[in-house]
Amino acid sequence: MESNTTFYATPSRGAVENWAAQTPPDFRFVVKLPQLITHERRLTNADTELRNFLHAIEPLGPRNHAVWIQLPASFAPTDLGTLAAFLHQAPRDHSYAVEVRHRAFFDEPQAATNLERVLARVNAEWIPFDTGTLFAHRPTSFAERDAWMKKPRVTRRTRALTAHPIVRYIGRDSVAETVDGWAYLVALAVQWLTEGRSPTIFLHTPDNNEALNLARHFHTSVAAAFPALAPLPDPTPSEPPTLF
Repeated sequence: MESNTTFYATPSRGAVENWAAQTPPDFRFVVKLPQLITHERRLTNADTELRNFLHAIEPLGPRNHAVWIQLPASFAPTDLGTLAAFLHQAPRDHSYAVEVRHRAFFDEPQAATNLERVLARVNAEWIPFDTGTLFAHRPTSFAERDAWMKKPRVTRRTRALTAHPIVRYIGRDSVAETVDGWAYLVALAVQWLTEGRSPTIFLHTPDNNEALNLARHFHTSVAAAFPALAPLPDPTPSEPPTLF
């Protein structure tokens, strides 16, 4: 589960204890570092804030699959030294995954290679954000226009660096277009599973109204080609969500 709320502020430890209490032991979170660390401090002079954040999410234990470092689009290849220093000093009892949005990392092979080297030193993953389906043609709704303004337009990336690749995918308002656009991602997930990797795929649409149904659809498509994939639990009636 992508925990986007942590991007806006470090949660209280009590709130995180509640998340842990509401989820089974095999539930997987990927929690974002607060934007204070990634965007305002740009990974510098944030030792206290990082310690406070890691202390707050400690109750998740192994449920915390990775710490997600989402960097601003202005974080360029010339800033890789800062990222390398941050990752080198970050506690090793956590795994890390980095999302970059500067187009040079996707358009310039040397920039991509340099980033991969930085990540490989600490066994960190690169989280690509696949917006190809979103930008395939002009928006037709307010939600799509809003996504066009906010989401990065970068080249698709399909290379995994670790045993736990993570991909973000955003489609369109149209379920059919969203599903058609992720055909390659189903094949990629099957390939990674066959290689013994454990991928995490985040599926978005501009309004996210169909996110849960789409996740089940994606899982069914992957399972059809990889029968060893564990089944999803049956949905059960529940009270309104209280996790976040």
